[in-house]
Amino acid sequence: MKTLALTKESFGTITESLLKRSTSSYPAQEAAVKEILAAVAEKGDEAVFAYTEKFDGFRLTPETVKVTEAEIEAAYKEVSPELVGVIRRSLVNIRSYHERQVRQSWFSTDEKGTLLGQKVTALQRVGVYVPGGKAAYPSTVLMNVVPAKVAGVDEIIMCTPCGRDGKVNPNTLVAAKEAGADVIYKIGGAQAVAAMAYGTASIPRVDKIVGPGNIFVALAKRAVYGFVAIDSVAGPSEILVLADETANPRFVAADLLSQAEHDELASAILVTTSRELADAVSAEVDRFVEVLSRQDIIRKSLENFGRILVADSMEDAITAVNEIASEHLEIVTADPFKTMTKIRNAGAIFLGSYSSEPLGDYFAGPNHVLPTNGTARFFSPLGVDDFIKKSSVIYYSEEALREVHEDIESFAKAEGLTAHANSVAVRFED
Repeated sequence: MKTLALTKESFGTITESLLKRSTSSYPAQEAAVKEILAAVAEKGDEAVFAYTEKFDGFRLTPETVKVTEAEIEAAYKEVSPELVGVIRRSLVNIRSYHERQVRQSWFSTDEKGTLLGQKVTALQRVGVYVPGGKAAYPSTVLMNVVPAKVAGVDEIIMCTPCGRDGKVNPNTLVAAKEAGADVIYKIGGAQAVAAMAYGTASIPRVDKIVGPGNIFVALAKRAVYGFVAIDSVAGPSEILVLADETANPRFVAADLLSQAEHDELASAILVTTSRELADAVSAEVDRFVEVLSRQDIIRKSLENFGRILVADSMEDAITAVNEIASEHLEIVTADPFKTMTKIRNAGAIFLGSYSSEPLGDYFAGPNHVLPTNGTARFFSPLGVDDFIKKSSVIYYSEEALREVHEDIESFAKAEGLTAHANSVAVRFED
Protein backbone atom coordinates (compact mmCIF):
# COMPACT_ATOMS: atom_id res chain seq x y z
CA MET A 1 0.00 0.00 0.00
CA LYS A 2 1.10 3.57 -0.64
CA THR A 3 2.42 5.17 2.54
CA LEU A 4 2.37 8.94 2.93
CA ALA A 5 3.12 11.45 5.65
CA LEU A 6 -0.11 13.05 6.82
CA THR A 7 0.14 16.62 5.55
CA LYS A 8 -2.39 19.16 4.34
CA GLU A 9 -1.45 18.32 0.76
CA SER A 10 -1.59 14.52 1.06
CA PHE A 11 -4.84 14.66 2.98
CA GLY A 12 -6.40 16.96 0.40
CA THR A 13 -5.45 14.59 -2.41
CA ILE A 14 -7.05 11.64 -0.61
CA THR A 15 -10.32 13.40 0.19
CA GLU A 16 -10.57 14.69 -3.37
CA SER A 17 -10.06 11.15 -4.66
CA LEU A 18 -12.73 9.73 -2.34
CA LEU A 19 -15.28 12.30 -3.48
CA LYS A 20 -14.89 11.14 -7.08
CA ARG A 21 -16.85 8.02 -6.09
CA SER A 22 -19.99 10.11 -5.60
CA THR A 23 -23.15 9.22 -7.53
CA SER A 24 -22.83 12.62 -9.22
CA SER A 25 -19.95 11.19 -11.27
CA TYR A 26 -22.05 8.88 -13.47
CA PRO A 27 -23.94 10.93 -16.10
CA ALA A 28 -24.31 8.04 -18.57
CA GLN A 29 -25.83 5.73 -15.97
CA GLU A 30 -28.02 8.57 -14.73
CA ALA A 31 -29.51 8.97 -18.21
CA ALA A 32 -30.22 5.24 -18.43
CA VAL A 33 -31.90 5.26 -15.02
CA LYS A 34 -34.05 8.23 -15.98
CA GLU A 35 -35.28 6.29 -19.02
CA ILE A 36 -36.08 3.20 -16.93
CA LEU A 37 -37.98 5.20 -14.31
CA ALA A 38 -40.05 6.97 -16.94
CA ALA A 39 -40.92 3.69 -18.65
CA VAL A 40 -42.02 2.01 -15.43
CA ALA A 41 -44.05 5.06 -14.38
CA GLU A 42 -45.88 4.97 -17.72
CA LYS A 43 -46.14 1.25 -18.50
CA GLY A 44 -45.96 -0.45 -15.10
CA ASP A 45 -45.61 -4.22 -15.21
CA GLU A 46 -44.97 -4.24 -18.94
CA ALA A 47 -41.80 -2.19 -18.52
CA VAL A 48 -40.68 -4.03 -15.37
CA PHE A 49 -40.99 -7.41 -17.06
CA ALA A 50 -39.27 -6.21 -20.22
CA TYR A 51 -36.28 -4.83 -18.30
CA THR A 52 -36.06 -7.99 -16.22
CA GLU A 53 -35.85 -10.06 -19.40
CA LYS A 54 -33.26 -7.67 -20.85
CA PHE A 55 -30.97 -7.49 -17.82
CA ASP A 56 -31.61 -10.77 -15.96
CA GLY A 57 -32.55 -13.07 -18.83
CA PHE A 58 -35.95 -14.23 -17.56
CA ARG A 59 -39.42 -13.27 -18.77
CA LEU A 60 -41.68 -12.69 -15.78
CA THR A 61 -45.46 -12.59 -15.75
CA PRO A 62 -47.96 -11.37 -13.16
CA GLU A 63 -48.24 -15.00 -12.05
CA THR A 64 -44.50 -15.62 -11.63
CA VAL A 65 -43.17 -12.27 -10.37
CA LYS A 66 -43.88 -13.16 -6.75
CA VAL A 67 -41.88 -15.81 -4.89
CA THR A 68 -44.18 -18.63 -3.78
CA GLU A 69 -44.21 -20.53 -0.49
CA ALA A 70 -43.19 -23.61 -2.44
CA GLU A 71 -40.09 -21.80 -3.71
CA ILE A 72 -39.21 -20.77 -0.17
CA GLU A 73 -39.63 -24.34 1.06
CA ALA A 74 -37.37 -25.54 -1.75
CA ALA A 75 -34.77 -22.95 -0.77
CA TYR A 76 -34.56 -24.39 2.75
CA LYS A 77 -33.60 -27.75 1.23
CA GLU A 78 -30.71 -26.11 -0.63
CA VAL A 79 -29.29 -24.16 2.31
CA SER A 80 -27.13 -26.00 4.81
CA PRO A 81 -28.55 -26.45 8.32
CA GLU A 82 -25.34 -24.85 9.60
CA LEU A 83 -26.04 -21.60 7.72
CA VAL A 84 -29.68 -21.57 8.84
CA GLY A 85 -28.42 -21.88 12.41
CA VAL A 86 -25.99 -19.00 11.94
CA ILE A 87 -28.76 -16.83 10.46
CA ARG A 88 -31.00 -17.55 13.44
CA ARG A 89 -28.29 -16.79 15.98
CA SER A 90 -27.42 -13.58 14.18
CA LEU A 91 -31.09 -12.63 14.13
CA VAL A 92 -31.26 -12.84 17.92
CA ASN A 93 -28.46 -10.30 18.25
CA ILE A 94 -29.80 -7.98 15.55
CA ARG A 95 -33.34 -8.02 16.94
CA SER A 96 -32.18 -7.48 20.53
CA TYR A 97 -30.04 -4.49 19.54
CA HIS A 98 -32.79 -2.81 17.55
CA GLU A 99 -35.45 -3.39 20.20
CA ARG A 100 -33.48 -0.97 22.39
CA GLN A 101 -34.09 1.75 19.77
CA VAL A 102 -37.88 1.63 19.94
CA ARG A 103 -39.47 5.01 20.67
CA GLN A 104 -42.73 5.58 22.51
CA SER A 105 -45.34 8.27 21.97
CA TRP A 106 -45.34 10.89 24.73
CA PHE A 107 -47.72 13.55 26.02
CA SER A 108 -47.47 16.27 28.66
CA THR A 109 -50.17 18.45 30.21
CA ASP A 110 -50.36 21.41 32.56
CA GLU A 111 -52.97 22.95 34.83
CA LYS A 112 -53.84 25.67 32.26
CA GLY A 113 -55.47 23.13 29.98
CA THR A 114 -52.79 22.38 27.40
CA LEU A 115 -51.65 19.05 26.06
CA LEU A 116 -48.58 18.68 23.90
CA GLY A 117 -47.06 15.51 22.63
CA GLN A 118 -45.59 13.36 19.93
CA LYS A 119 -47.37 10.40 18.36
CA VAL A 120 -45.04 7.73 16.97
CA THR A 121 -46.46 5.69 14.09
CA ALA A 122 -44.77 2.94 12.08
CA LEU A 123 -44.73 3.26 8.30
CA GLN A 124 -47.44 1.23 6.62
CA ARG A 125 -45.48 -0.40 3.79
CA VAL A 126 -41.71 -0.54 3.24
CA GLY A 127 -39.72 -1.86 0.30
CA VAL A 128 -36.38 -3.59 0.88
CA TYR A 129 -33.99 -3.90 -2.03
CA VAL A 130 -31.49 -6.77 -1.86
CA PRO A 131 -28.75 -7.12 -4.49
CA GLY A 132 -28.43 -10.32 -6.49
CA GLY A 133 -26.39 -11.08 -9.55
CA LYS A 134 -22.95 -12.59 -8.94
CA ALA A 135 -23.30 -12.60 -5.16
CA ALA A 136 -26.01 -13.03 -2.56
CA TYR A 137 -26.17 -11.08 0.69
CA PRO A 138 -28.38 -12.76 3.30
CA SER A 139 -26.85 -10.49 5.95
CA THR A 140 -28.25 -7.47 4.09
CA VAL A 141 -31.70 -9.03 4.24
CA LEU A 142 -31.49 -9.32 8.02
CA MET A 143 -30.15 -5.80 8.53
CA ASN A 144 -32.93 -4.18 6.49
CA VAL A 145 -35.92 -6.31 7.45
CA VAL A 146 -35.38 -6.68 11.20
CA PRO A 147 -35.49 -2.98 12.20
CA ALA A 148 -38.62 -2.56 10.07
CA LYS A 149 -40.26 -5.48 11.88
CA VAL A 150 -39.20 -4.16 15.27
CA ALA A 151 -40.61 -0.72 14.37
CA GLY A 152 -43.99 -2.33 13.63
CA VAL A 153 -44.21 -1.79 9.86
CA ASP A 154 -47.44 -3.36 8.60
CA GLU A 155 -46.04 -4.83 5.39
CA ILE A 156 -42.46 -5.41 4.27
CA ILE A 157 -41.98 -6.25 0.61
CA MET A 158 -38.63 -7.27 -0.79
CA CYS A 159 -37.28 -7.01 -4.32
CA THR A 160 -34.27 -8.98 -5.48
CA PRO A 161 -33.25 -10.11 -8.97
CA CYS A 162 -33.77 -13.64 -10.20
CA GLY A 163 -31.42 -15.69 -12.34
CA ARG A 164 -31.94 -16.84 -15.91
CA ASP A 165 -33.87 -19.79 -14.52
CA GLY A 166 -36.32 -17.49 -12.74
CA LYS A 167 -35.08 -18.49 -9.31
CA VAL A 168 -33.87 -16.33 -6.45
CA ASN A 169 -30.74 -17.25 -4.53
CA PRO A 170 -31.83 -19.72 -1.81
CA ASN A 171 -29.69 -18.05 0.89
CA THR A 172 -31.53 -14.80 0.25
CA LEU A 173 -34.94 -16.48 0.43
CA VAL A 174 -34.17 -18.27 3.68
CA ALA A 175 -32.87 -15.07 5.27
CA ALA A 176 -36.00 -13.20 4.15
CA LYS A 177 -38.29 -15.84 5.60
CA GLU A 178 -36.39 -15.96 8.88
CA ALA A 179 -36.33 -12.16 9.20
CA GLY A 180 -40.04 -11.78 8.46
CA ALA A 181 -40.37 -10.28 4.97
CA ASP A 182 -44.03 -10.49 3.91
CA VAL A 183 -43.71 -10.66 0.12
CA ILE A 184 -40.73 -11.20 -2.20
CA TYR A 185 -40.65 -10.09 -5.84
CA LYS A 186 -38.18 -11.38 -8.43
CA ILE A 187 -37.11 -8.03 -9.81
CA GLY A 188 -33.91 -6.06 -9.47
CA GLY A 189 -32.13 -2.96 -10.68
CA ALA A 190 -33.57 0.48 -11.28
CA GLN A 191 -36.82 -1.11 -12.48
CA ALA A 192 -37.38 -2.60 -9.02
CA VAL A 193 -36.85 0.78 -7.38
CA ALA A 194 -39.26 2.37 -9.85
CA ALA A 195 -41.89 -0.32 -9.25
CA MET A 196 -41.75 0.17 -5.50
CA ALA A 197 -41.79 3.96 -5.82
CA TYR A 198 -44.64 4.32 -8.33
CA GLY A 199 -46.50 1.02 -7.93
CA THR A 200 -47.63 -1.31 -10.71
CA ALA A 201 -50.47 -3.81 -11.12
CA SER A 202 -48.29 -6.47 -9.48
CA ILE A 203 -46.08 -4.51 -7.10
CA PRO A 204 -47.65 -2.11 -4.59
CA ARG A 205 -46.27 1.36 -3.98
CA VAL A 206 -44.32 1.64 -0.74
CA ASP A 207 -43.75 4.49 1.68
CA LYS A 208 -39.99 4.02 1.89
CA ILE A 209 -37.26 2.13 0.02
CA VAL A 210 -34.19 0.85 1.86
CA GLY A 211 -31.27 -1.35 0.95
CA PRO A 212 -28.03 -1.17 -1.05
CA GLY A 213 -27.40 -1.86 -4.73
CA ASN A 214 -25.19 -1.04 -7.68
CA ILE A 215 -24.83 2.42 -9.20
CA PHE A 216 -28.11 2.05 -11.13
CA VAL A 217 -30.00 1.22 -7.94
CA ALA A 218 -28.32 4.08 -6.06
CA LEU A 219 -29.17 6.58 -8.80
CA ALA A 220 -32.74 5.30 -9.02
CA LYS A 221 -33.23 5.71 -5.27
CA ARG A 222 -31.90 9.23 -5.46
CA ALA A 223 -34.24 10.04 -8.34
CA VAL A 224 -37.44 8.74 -6.69
CA TYR A 225 -36.77 10.50 -3.39
CA GLY A 226 -39.80 12.70 -2.87
CA PHE A 227 -42.23 10.18 -4.38
CA VAL A 228 -41.15 7.94 -1.51
CA ALA A 229 -38.64 8.18 1.31
CA ILE A 230 -35.29 6.42 1.07
CA ASP A 231 -32.70 5.45 3.65
CA SER A 232 -29.69 6.94 1.87
CA VAL A 233 -27.77 6.79 -1.39
CA ALA A 234 -25.17 4.17 -0.54
CA GLY A 235 -21.69 4.51 -1.95
CA PRO A 236 -18.77 2.06 -2.17
CA SER A 237 -17.66 0.41 1.07
CA GLU A 238 -15.05 2.06 3.31
CA ILE A 239 -12.86 1.20 6.24
CA LEU A 240 -10.52 3.43 8.21
CA VAL A 241 -8.24 2.02 10.89
CA LEU A 242 -6.85 4.41 13.50
CA ALA A 243 -3.89 2.73 15.17
CA ASP A 244 -0.82 3.38 17.28
CA GLU A 245 2.33 1.35 17.86
CA THR A 246 0.44 -1.19 20.03
CA ALA A 247 -1.62 -2.53 17.11
CA ASN A 248 -1.03 -5.96 15.59
CA PRO A 249 0.00 -5.28 11.95
CA ARG A 250 -1.32 -8.61 10.71
CA PHE A 251 -4.75 -7.91 12.21
CA VAL A 252 -4.82 -4.39 10.76
CA ALA A 253 -3.85 -5.59 7.29
CA ALA A 254 -6.52 -8.28 7.32
CA ASP A 255 -9.17 -5.76 8.36
CA LEU A 256 -8.22 -3.28 5.63
CA LEU A 257 -8.55 -6.02 3.02
CA SER A 258 -11.95 -7.09 4.36
CA GLN A 259 -13.39 -3.98 2.72
CA ALA A 260 -11.02 -3.66 -0.24
CA GLU A 261 -12.41 -6.94 -1.59
CA HIS A 262 -15.92 -5.50 -1.97
CA ASP A 263 -15.26 -3.71 -5.24
CA GLU A 264 -12.70 -1.66 -7.11
CA LEU A 265 -14.10 1.58 -5.66
CA ALA A 266 -13.86 0.46 -2.03
CA SER A 267 -11.65 2.52 0.25
CA ALA A 268 -9.20 1.15 2.84
CA ILE A 269 -7.16 3.66 4.85
CA LEU A 270 -4.84 3.30 7.82
CA VAL A 271 -4.05 6.40 9.87
CA THR A 272 -1.29 5.77 12.39
CA THR A 273 1.27 7.54 14.52
CA SER A 274 3.81 4.75 14.01
CA ARG A 275 6.01 4.51 10.91
CA GLU A 276 7.07 1.03 12.00
CA LEU A 277 3.46 -0.12 12.10
CA ALA A 278 2.82 1.45 8.70
CA ASP A 279 5.68 -0.50 7.12
CA ALA A 280 4.66 -3.74 8.82
CA VAL A 281 1.02 -3.39 7.74
CA SER A 282 2.06 -2.70 4.14
CA ALA A 283 4.18 -5.86 4.11
CA GLU A 284 1.34 -7.94 5.60
CA VAL A 285 -1.08 -6.58 3.00
CA ASP A 286 1.22 -7.74 0.21
CA ARG A 287 1.40 -11.23 1.70
CA PHE A 288 -2.37 -11.52 2.15
CA VAL A 289 -3.17 -10.30 -1.36
CA GLU A 290 -1.15 -13.17 -2.86
CA VAL A 291 -3.45 -15.77 -1.32
CA LEU A 292 -6.90 -14.12 -1.22
CA SER A 293 -9.49 -15.15 -3.81
CA ARG A 294 -10.53 -11.64 -4.91
CA GLN A 295 -7.01 -10.36 -5.38
CA ASP A 296 -7.67 -8.59 -8.69
CA ILE A 297 -10.41 -6.48 -7.13
CA ILE A 298 -8.31 -5.88 -4.03
CA ARG A 299 -5.29 -4.68 -6.00
CA LYS A 300 -7.34 -2.15 -7.96
CA SER A 301 -9.11 -0.95 -4.83
CA LEU A 302 -5.84 -0.44 -2.97
CA GLU A 303 -4.16 1.23 -5.93
CA ASN A 304 -6.92 3.80 -6.29
CA PHE A 305 -8.31 4.25 -2.79
CA GLY A 306 -5.99 2.46 -0.37
CA ARG A 307 -3.55 4.56 1.64
CA ILE A 308 -1.47 4.51 4.81
CA LEU A 309 -1.10 7.93 6.44
CA VAL A 310 1.54 8.50 9.08
CA ALA A 311 0.63 11.35 11.45
CA ASP A 312 2.95 13.33 13.70
CA SER A 313 0.56 13.03 16.65
CA MET A 314 -2.62 11.27 17.70
CA GLU A 315 -4.39 14.65 17.69
CA ASP A 316 -3.53 15.10 13.99
CA ALA A 317 -4.63 11.53 13.29
CA ILE A 318 -7.98 12.04 15.00
CA THR A 319 -8.57 15.28 13.08
CA ALA A 320 -8.05 13.39 9.81
CA VAL A 321 -10.36 10.58 10.93
CA ASN A 322 -13.15 13.04 11.73
CA GLU A 323 -12.71 14.79 8.39
CA ILE A 324 -12.87 11.56 6.39
CA ALA A 325 -15.96 10.39 8.35
CA SER A 326 -15.59 6.78 7.27
CA GLU A 327 -18.35 4.20 7.05
CA HIS A 328 -16.40 1.78 9.29
CA LEU A 329 -13.84 2.99 11.82
CA GLU A 330 -11.63 0.62 13.78
CA ILE A 331 -9.74 2.08 16.74
CA VAL A 332 -6.73 -0.02 17.67
CA THR A 333 -4.84 2.06 20.21
CA ALA A 334 -3.51 1.52 23.71
CA ASP A 335 -6.79 2.88 25.13
CA PRO A 336 -9.43 2.67 22.37
CA PHE A 337 -12.25 3.73 24.70
CA LYS A 338 -10.50 6.98 25.52
CA THR A 339 -9.70 7.55 21.85
CA MET A 340 -13.35 6.97 20.96
CA THR A 341 -14.46 9.93 23.05
CA LYS A 342 -12.67 12.21 20.57
CA ILE A 343 -14.37 10.74 17.51
CA ARG A 344 -17.21 12.79 16.10
CA ASN A 345 -17.79 11.30 12.65
CA ALA A 346 -18.04 7.59 11.83
CA GLY A 347 -20.77 5.21 10.72
CA ALA A 348 -19.80 2.34 13.03
CA ILE A 349 -16.94 2.28 15.53
CA PHE A 350 -15.08 -0.94 16.36
CA LEU A 351 -12.92 -0.91 19.47
CA GLY A 352 -9.81 -2.96 20.12
CA SER A 353 -7.91 -5.75 18.40
CA TYR A 354 -10.73 -8.30 18.50
CA SER A 355 -13.60 -6.19 17.17
CA SER A 356 -12.92 -6.63 13.47
CA GLU A 357 -15.29 -5.11 10.93
CA PRO A 358 -16.94 -8.40 9.79
CA LEU A 359 -18.24 -8.79 13.35
CA GLY A 360 -20.51 -5.84 12.59
CA ASP A 361 -21.35 -7.06 9.10
CA TYR A 362 -22.78 -10.34 10.23
CA PHE A 363 -23.33 -10.97 13.88
CA ALA A 364 -22.89 -8.43 16.68
CA GLY A 365 -26.30 -6.77 16.28
CA PRO A 366 -25.78 -3.13 15.24
CA ASN A 367 -26.88 -2.40 11.70
CA HIS A 368 -24.38 -2.72 8.87
CA VAL A 369 -26.26 -0.31 6.59
CA LEU A 370 -24.09 2.73 7.24
CA PRO A 371 -23.45 6.22 5.86
CA THR A 372 -20.69 6.34 3.22
CA ASN A 373 -18.65 8.89 1.30
CA GLY A 374 -18.28 11.29 4.21
CA THR A 375 -21.99 11.41 5.02
CA ALA A 376 -21.32 10.07 8.53
CA ARG A 377 -20.88 13.77 9.30
CA PHE A 378 -24.68 14.05 9.30
CA PHE A 379 -26.25 10.60 8.72
CA SER A 380 -26.67 7.65 11.07
CA PRO A 381 -26.80 3.86 10.62
CA LEU A 382 -30.10 2.33 9.53
CA GLY A 383 -32.30 1.69 12.54
CA VAL A 384 -35.80 1.58 13.94
CA ASP A 385 -36.15 5.36 13.56
CA ASP A 386 -35.96 4.91 9.78
CA PHE A 387 -39.25 3.01 9.81
CA ILE A 388 -41.37 5.34 11.92
CA LYS A 389 -42.77 8.83 11.55
CA LYS A 390 -43.68 11.30 14.26
CA SER A 391 -46.75 13.51 14.47
CA SER A 392 -46.99 16.53 16.76
CA VAL A 393 -50.06 16.63 19.01
CA ILE A 394 -51.43 19.98 20.27
CA TYR A 395 -54.44 20.70 22.46
CA TYR A 396 -55.32 24.05 24.13
CA SER A 397 -58.44 24.69 26.17
CA GLU A 398 -60.31 27.99 25.75
CA GLU A 399 -58.71 29.30 28.93
CA ALA A 400 -55.20 28.38 27.80
CA LEU A 401 -55.61 29.99 24.37
CA ARG A 402 -57.18 33.14 25.87
CA GLU A 403 -54.02 33.73 27.88
CA VAL A 404 -51.76 33.77 24.80
CA HIS A 405 -53.99 34.73 21.87
CA GLU A 406 -52.76 38.32 21.66
CA ASP A 407 -49.15 37.12 21.40
CA ILE A 408 -50.06 34.82 18.53
CA GLU A 409 -51.99 37.56 16.73
CA SER A 410 -49.04 39.96 17.10
CA PHE A 411 -46.67 37.39 15.63
CA ALA A 412 -48.97 36.74 12.68
CA LYS A 413 -49.49 40.43 11.96
CA ALA A 414 -45.72 41.00 12.07
CA GLU A 415 -45.43 38.49 9.24
CA GLY A 416 -48.26 40.12 7.30
CA LEU A 417 -50.49 37.06 7.66
CA THR A 418 -53.76 38.60 8.74
CA ALA A 419 -55.80 35.46 8.14
CA HIS A 420 -53.55 33.67 10.61
CA ALA A 421 -54.22 36.38 13.17
CA ASN A 422 -57.94 36.31 12.46
CA SER A 423 -58.08 32.52 12.96
CA VAL A 424 -57.15 33.09 16.59
CA ALA A 425 -58.85 36.44 17.18
CA VAL A 426 -62.27 35.24 15.97
CA ARG A 427 -62.46 32.92 18.97
CA PHE A 428 -62.40 35.89 21.37
CA GLU A 429 -64.75 38.36 19.70
CA ASP A 430 -67.10 40.20 22.06
